[in-house]
Amino acid sequence: MSLEHKSSEYVESFLRYLRTEKGVSEHTIRAYRKDLDIFLKESSVRDIKDTDVLDIRGFVASQVSKGLNKSTVSRRLSSLKSFFNYLCREGIMDRNPAKIVPSPKLPQKHPVFLSVDDAFGLVERPDGMDFISIRNRAVLELLYSSGIRVGEMSSLDIDNLDIREGIMMVRGKGKKERLVPIGSTALNAMKSYIIERHLIKKKEKALFINRSGKRLTERTLRRVVVKYAKEFGIHGKIGPHTLRHTFATHLLQDGADLRVIQELLGHESLSTTQKYTHLDIKHLMDVYDNAHPLSEKKKKKL
Repeated sequence: MSLEHKSSEYVESFLRYLRTEKGVSEHTIRAYRKDLDIFLKESSVRDIKDTDVLDIRGFVASQVSKGLNKSTVSRRLSSLKSFFNYLCREGIMDRNPAKIVPSPKLPQKHPVFLSVDDAFGLVERPDGMDFISIRNRAVLELLYSSGIRVGEMSSLDIDNLDIREGIMMVRGKGKKERLVPIGSTALNAMKSYIIERHLIKKKEKALFINRSGKRLTERTLRRVVVKYAKEFGIHGKIGPHTLRHTFATHLLQDGADLRVIQELLGHESLSTTQKYTHLDIKHLMDVYDNAHPLSEKKKKKL
């Protein structure tokens, strides 16, 4: 067996592990495959087991020198770290050569979120009485009310919804399940949609369906958000994740505990949720600048 073939075999074994044991999505699997294939093709490593820190550093440097986006290089390094962690776990290697290699420093990006007025205007935009309008209203209300990911929404089944209790079972990353409450306004929109959904009379377990009774894809759900955002006049790159950020930010601004928000969003680490505290501080500063008589904005007007 050639060394090249053996390396590819290790990659396939790693991807099977991610798929079957970690429950990683096929989209993520494809990203890992692409990153690892590029490393095997472009690095000077012949036997993957002989990879050392210098090989990893050289690969990262070459990616940066090609002018690739720093976030792309960082993701490829992350893929390598996960891959070599797996090889160590399987006893194929005794150390992870990528572990101590630092990622390119990325500019800190804060999540984009909507104002309360824009959020309300967006979710209320579908106001027709036909199936599509009622369904789309339910989609937008639920995204803003729950903060679930678009992939989580697409995979929701009708059995995951408990209308009477106002909760739903959401399957997040790694197939981890969590209970998420549904706000009263979203619940009313869902009740209207469920009535219309039953009239379709198709045997489909998916919660959100099209006129043919087929499950809505993530792409279709994104189109719903983009369509009504444009109609309402919201500019910039807006999608389902914007409503997720908006949900979390508005909760924090109204005094919700950070750990509660972490649980609702399905974040494994509190540090992931803490990015919303930066938004809250900025919001407070904006309120101060616009309202306090001693703020710089107020002074300039005097």
